[in-house]
Amino acid sequence: MKRRDFLAGAAALAACSPLPPGVARSVSRYGLAQHARRSGRHFGAAVKSRLLREDTAFRAAVARECDVVVQEYELKRGTTEPKQGKYDFSGADQIIDFAQDHGMRARGHALVWYAANPPWLEPALKSASGRERQRLMTSYIDMAMRRYAGRINEWDVVNEAVEPNQGRADGMRMDSMWMKALGEHYIDTAFHTARETDGRATLFLTDFGLEHDSPRCERRRTALLKLLDRLLGRGVPIDAVGIQGHLKPYKERFSERQFANFLRTLSGYGLKLSITEFDIADRGGPPSPEKRDREVASIAKAFLDVSLDNPAMGSILCWGLSDRYSWLSNFPEYKWPDGQLSRGLPLDARMGRKRLWDAIAAAFDAAPAVGRRSA
Repeated sequence: MKRRDFLAGAAALAACSPLPPGVARSVSRYGLAQHARRSGRHFGAAVKSRLLREDTAFRAAVARECDVVVQEYELKRGTTEPKQGKYDFSGADQIIDFAQDHGMRARGHALVWYAANPPWLEPALKSASGRERQRLMTSYIDMAMRRYAGRINEWDVVNEAVEPNQGRADGMRMDSMWMKALGEHYIDTAFHTARETDGRATLFLTDFGLEHDSPRCERRRTALLKLLDRLLGRGVPIDAVGIQGHLKPYKERFSERQFANFLRTLSGYGLKLSITEFDIADRGGPPSPEKRDREVASIAKAFLDVSLDNPAMGSILCWGLSDRYSWLSNFPEYKWPDGQLSRGLPLDARMGRKRLWDAIAAAFDAAPAVGRRSA
C-alpha cells in the first residue's frame, strides 16, 4: 500500500468518524472498560504474570483500564506441560487470581494450537494409535478446563486452523500436527470435549488475517467461512468466533464496507463475536511518533466503529496494553530497524494514554448497545 493512499484514506476516516469534539479522553478518570460497559461490552488485554508481579505501574494500568484479562502465553501447552503429564499452572493461576481480586472476567488462550507446544508432544503424536492421538489432545483440554471451571468464562478452543497459502484446496493449515494426525475432525473432537468438560464456558474458534482488503485476507475469510459451514453442519458446538485484529495499515488496506459485510455474515450463523488480539503494526509509518499516532488512531477508530456496530460483537481485547511490552517491537517483520518501540497499543511505554486510547474510548462511546444495531 502506497503511503499517499494511506494518508488520503486516514484523512477521510478521521473526517467521517472524529473523536467527540471538546472531550479530552486522555485525562478521563474512566478506564476503557467503563467506556465499553456503556454499551454492554468489555475491554481487556493479554498480560504476563511476571509483569503483574514486578511492574507496579503496569499492574495499576491493567486494573484501571480492563475488566477482562487473558494470558499472553501462560496457558499455552508448551509452558504448562513441559513434560508429559507434569503440569505447571503457576503463571496462569496468578493471572486468574488477579482477575478475581479485581472483579474481572478471564479468557483462556489457547487449548489447541499448531504452535507453542512442548517438544515431547509431536513425536508422541506420531507414534500413537488413533485413539491415543485423540487422548493426547483432549487430555489437555480436560486438565485445563476442569482446573479453571467457573473462573475462566471463555476459551479459545482451537486457534488458527486455516492457512490457504499452504496449498490445500479447502484452505486448512497443513503444518498443524493435529491436522496431520487426526484430519479436520480434530476440531470437532476439541469442541465436543470442551463442551462436555465445562458446559458453561463460551467456546471460541479464533484466527488472524481476516481484517484487511487484500487477496491474502480474502482467501483467509473464505476458508474460515467454508470451515464454519462444515463444522456447524456437523453440529460442532462453537459459540463464538474470535477475530484477532492484528492490523497492518502500512502494508494492507482496510475497507469498512468489506469488513462490515464479513462480520454480518459471521453473526448470521448465530455466533457471538469478539476482537481477541487487537494491536496495530506501525512500521512503515511516518518517523514522527506524533504523526504516526494520529494515523494509527484514525484506522483504529474506523476498524472499531465497524466492529462495534455489529450487535454480536461483545469484547475488544488488545494483545498487550502498553508499548513497553508489545510483541510488535521484537517480531522481525514489525519491529523498527532503528530500535524505537512500536506504538500499536493504547498506552505508551510510560503507561500514558495515547491517541489510540482516545480512539478506542470514542468507539465504545459511539457504539450501539449489544443486540441493537445503529441506524
